[in-house]
Amino acid sequence: MSTKGKHPRADQGTDPFEEKLQRLKEAFNTGKTKTAKFRAEQLQSLGRFLQDNSKQLHDALDGDLGKSGFESDMSEIILCENEVDLALKNLQTWMKDEPVSTNLLTKLSTAFIRKEPFGLVLIIAPWNYPVNLMIIPLVGAIAAGNCVVLKPSEISKNTEKVLAELLPQYLDQSCFAVMLGGPEETGQLLEHKFDYIFFTGSPRVGKIVMTAAAKHLTPITLELGGKNPCYVDDNCDPQTVANRVAWFRYFNAGQTCVAPDYILCSQEMQEQLVPALQNAITRFYGDNPQTSPNLGRIINQKHFKRLQGLLGCGRVAIGGQSDEGERYIGHQTGVGPDQQRGLLWERWLHVHDPVQPSFWRSGIEWDGQVPRQVLL
Repeated sequence: MSTKGKHPRADQGTDPFEEKLQRLKEAFNTGKTKTAKFRAEQLQSLGRFLQDNSKQLHDALDGDLGKSGFESDMSEIILCENEVDLALKNLQTWMKDEPVSTNLLTKLSTAFIRKEPFGLVLIIAPWNYPVNLMIIPLVGAIAAGNCVVLKPSEISKNTEKVLAELLPQYLDQSCFAVMLGGPEETGQLLEHKFDYIFFTGSPRVGKIVMTAAAKHLTPITLELGGKNPCYVDDNCDPQTVANRVAWFRYFNAGQTCVAPDYILCSQEMQEQLVPALQNAITRFYGDNPQTSPNLGRIINQKHFKRLQGLLGCGRVAIGGQSDEGERYIGHQTGVGPDQQRGLLWERWLHVHDPVQPSFWRSGIEWDGQVPRQVLL
């Protein structure tokens, strides 16, 4: 994709970001983003972008992740549209000064809280929900009166192209910019001072982003990966549990950071859960899930091969099929705690996949070493 003159990527020995960032900072300093009128206009334009380009967004999400139209609407586009509507409905209320009570020292004064925008905000989005996790933070940044730099993931390349080529046509380009590039360019971008950074991704990259932000004392939001255990009591109905676990575990081909990724249960419950999971998979995706229009694909070949390597951990109780040409990995359910520890650690590093290990509760000595879901 050509980006000449519009969405610069870094050339060796140059910094293509500096001039554009300076223009964005100057635009913020004029105060144009602070008015309710400007914020509402930009939010309305963002809503039009979602409506006008629904087909392009659907096609991009299908190309990147194999998402069905229903899944794209439910997990990406409709959520963004709802966020825009919410912001427009509440914008005036959010912008109002909030009166607060005075104390003895301030009795003769008027006290209130006034909400001010940070300034220039950087939003770095991941590849697993590339529209949702770019647009929803953008809605908040616009509503708060900021200028924004958007950095879509280069891994979800089809969605990156749609955002880079079409989104700037709807927003004030003196206040909003889409910047492209891989890890090297992102690192170069992070060398600049921003007034706020919003990052969604892995703990490994989160440390890099947080280190860069600390150099400038930049406030930051990190939404990172972690572990999502599913504890199943012996009194639970196995089929109800299996339906719920299978639905969310295999949504977006398992590439969701808050999906249940391992089960804690007794051996007796495990013996009931495994066939119940098989029944749920067949019910949701048919006898041959690979042909189901509702089952997505792994994002790229690199992640596919990485996941194939993880399948050697433990015993596969359900599934085991894969097709590298289609980036398809079938629903896998593994059993046994000892064999799964390597898998557990690997997937803490934000490796999304459709593998669902099942742990026995009896005999497990939980050492507390697997990190929790991280949100700063």
